[in-house]
Amino acid sequence: MKFVAAFVLCGMAAFAQMPSDAEIRKILMERVGAENAGMGIVVGVIDANGRRVVSYGSLARNDNRKLDGSTVFEIGSMTKVFTSLLLMDMVRRGEVALTDPVSKYLPPTVKMPERNGKKITLADLATQSSGLPRMPSNFHPKDNDNPYADYSVQQMYDFLSGYELTRDIGSQFEYSNLGVGLLGHVLSLRAGKSYEELVRTRICEPLEMNDTRITLTPSMKARLAVGHSETLAPVANWDLPTFAGAGALRSTANDMLTFLAANLGYIKTPLAQDMADEISVRKSAGAPGMEIAYNWLIQTKDGSSIIWHNGGTGGYRSYMGFDPKARTGVVVLANISTMTGQDDIGRHLLNASYPVAKIAPLVDHKETAFDPKTFDRYTGTYRLAPTALVTVSRDGDHLCTQLTGQPKIEVFPDSDRQFSAKVVHPQRTFDVADKGAA
Repeated sequence: MKFVAAFVLCGMAAFAQMPSDAEIRKILMERVGAENAGMGIVVGVIDANGRRVVSYGSLARNDNRKLDGSTVFEIGSMTKVFTSLLLMDMVRRGEVALTDPVSKYLPPTVKMPERNGKKITLADLATQSSGLPRMPSNFHPKDNDNPYADYSVQQMYDFLSGYELTRDIGSQFEYSNLGVGLLGHVLSLRAGKSYEELVRTRICEPLEMNDTRITLTPSMKARLAVGHSETLAPVANWDLPTFAGAGALRSTANDMLTFLAANLGYIKTPLAQDMADEISVRKSAGAPGMEIAYNWLIQTKDGSSIIWHNGGTGGYRSYMGFDPKARTGVVVLANISTMTGQDDIGRHLLNASYPVAKIAPLVDHKETAFDPKTFDRYTGTYRLAPTALVTVSRDGDHLCTQLTGQPKIEVFPDSDRQFSAKVVHPQRTFDVADKGAA
C-alpha cells in the first residue's frame, strides 16, 4: 500500500471531453508492451455520456482470457476511502462522532498515546493527522510476500500502548497505514461486526457492488488477475486481517465505476450525504496543491481539482479519481506493482494538462551471477527524502534493503551495480565512486 504523488506542471488546457477508447488503448499498449507477458491494465471512465471500459494485457502469462470490467484486482489503499465513508455513515446514524477519542472504543487495557492533554480522535485518523507513524515499529513480517498476514490486533495494541507522539495531534499530515487500519478496527468494534461485513452491508449492497469484497467469492476467484512484481514474476495475494481498513479490499473496474458514479451524483444512493461529508473538509497534505479530506486526496491546479486515491500491494497498483466540476471519473487497475504505478494515466484522462509519463514497458528479470563478498561495498544507509531512509545490509550471501516503515526485502543482481526485488520495490542502482564507495 502506497501514497505516491507526482506533480508535473504544463501549460496545456484540460480536455473538454474524455479521450476516446482508441486514445486510451494506445496509452495502455505503450505502457504494457507485450500483451501476453502477464501485465495488464483496465481503465474505466465515466462522464455525462455514460461509462466505458478499455483494457489491454492479460490476467497472467500466456493466459488467453481478456481483461475486462469484471476482472478482479487488489485495490490496496483505495480501501481507505471506504473506511472513511463508513465513518461518515456511522456519524450520520449517531453511532459515533468525529470528535470521539479513539480510546473510547478500545479495550481499557490499551493506552492510546496522547500529547499536551489532547486525545487522538476518529477525525484525526481519517485526515491522516493523528501523529501516528506510517507503520508500527513492531511490524516484522514472517513472510515478506504476504507481509501483513501475521500482524495481530494484540501487536497493534502493544505498539499503541508504548508509543510516544513526536508532534502535536492534528498539526501535520503523515500518511499512516497504522492510523487508517486502526480506524477500521475501532469502527468494527463499535458496530459489533467485521470490517468486511460493514463494507458489504453499508456500502456495497446499497450500491449493488457485488464484486467488492475482502474474501473472494468463487466467481471473483475465477476472474482474479494474477499479481506480478516489477520483474513480471507472479506474487502472492496479500491478507490484512488487522489493517483491513487500510488496504484489504478487492474489486473490479465495473464496481469502482459504480462507486464513482455515486460520488458524481449520476446514480441515486442513500450514501449521497455521507459521500458529500467525506470531502467536506480540506487540510494540507504537505505538498503544494495537495490537500486531504477524510482520506480522499485533492489535487488542484489552475482552479481545477481532482479528488483521488491510489493503492498498491505486492502485485497490483490502482488509482481512482473524479473531477466534481466536470463530473468525470476514472479508475485504473493493474496487475503489476511498480513504484510509479498508473496514477499518471488516471490524472491525464481527467485533465490532459497532466502528461502521461514516458515509461518503457517492463521486461523479464534476468538475474546475474555475482560474488556476494562484493555486496559489502553497498551496505549502509541512504537518504531518499528527509523522512525516508533506505538501509542496505548483507545477510550472508544475500543483499537486503529496507525502506523506513517497511519490511526488509532481498534484492537480486541485474548487473554489478543494479539490483531488483521480486516484490513491490523498484530497481536500485548504486553509484560507485572512484575509490569504490557507493
